Amino acid sequence: MIWNDYKAQIQPIDITHITSQKIQLSILREDLIHPEISGNKYRKLKYNFIEAEKLGFKKLVTFGGAFSNHIAATAAAGKIHDFETIGIIRGEELIDKIDENPTLRFAEKCGMQLHFISREDYRKKDEIKFLDDLNTKYPDAYVIPEGGTNELAIKGCEEILYADCFDFDYIASAIGTCGTIAGLIESSKLHQKIIGFPSLKGNFIPKEIEKLTNKTNFTIFNEYHFGGYGKVSDDLITFVNDFKRINHIQLDPIYTGKMVFGIFELIKNHYFSDNSKILIVHTGGLQGIEGMNKLLKKKNKNIIE
Repeated sequence: MIWNDYKAQIQPIDITHITSQKIQLSILREDLIHPEISGNKYRKLKYNFIEAEKLGFKKLVTFGGAFSNHIAATAAAGKIHDFETIGIIRGEELIDKIDENPTLRFAEKCGMQLHFISREDYRKKDEIKFLDDLNTKYPDAYVIPEGGTNELAIKGCEEILYADCFDFDYIASAIGTCGTIAGLIESSKLHQKIIGFPSLKGNFIPKEIEKLTNKTNFTIFNEYHFGGYGKVSDDLITFVNDFKRINHIQLDPIYTGKMVFGIFELIKNHYFSDNSKILIVHTGGLQGIEGMNKLLKKKNKNIIE
């Protein structure tokens, strides 16, 4: 089993070039947990895999898009733990493009069976009929939701924070399906504020979080999604590259890059008071960089270094 009680290292970030305020910024290196199952995906899958094994399942079904971190991590974890994995992939047009797609190619190499469905059908994945049909097709499979978010995933994400993290006033996280930030909120202390940065466009995130936790010590910043999920800009790519050169830490452009960009903007705009201590959670997701760079090259754009 790889599911250890992992405590990520905390690394300071230099922000003297953007502010003269006495603010302490650090990053929690969840991305270093495992080379293929890193960050929040390790946390979300941990108790789902343990539960599946306890119940006697040897097959897992889950969902994701073309560059899904969750698909890649589930495939890798399935290979390590000897589970058969099936990925329901959004977009029938991808069926002949597996070799062109680093994420899908990796998942298939790990043994995942890829089942492509239309985007219209994919939108129905949470409906009762869809799930009933899925259960009929895979009657002996344990189903993990898109992004891995469920109660067991939140339980795993509660383990991200540990004693050294409770000295911080703010905990910052990127947001996809809300499971990670829900876990952080649940495990946070009374004096802490959890701040979230959605990678998706829209104002629905707070209501989604409220479904997952009763605590209210969180604030969501919707201004830094760069147009929505999978959308990037030259400014964002430049920021990710500059951050790596200065701090020797790789960010991804879908989640952590947008989140750290947002944190820097808040610092520049004096959102935080003097002596604030801020902890950024690096949720991994670096496997998606190769695919994003392929798209950027096609558009003759700068790529992620």
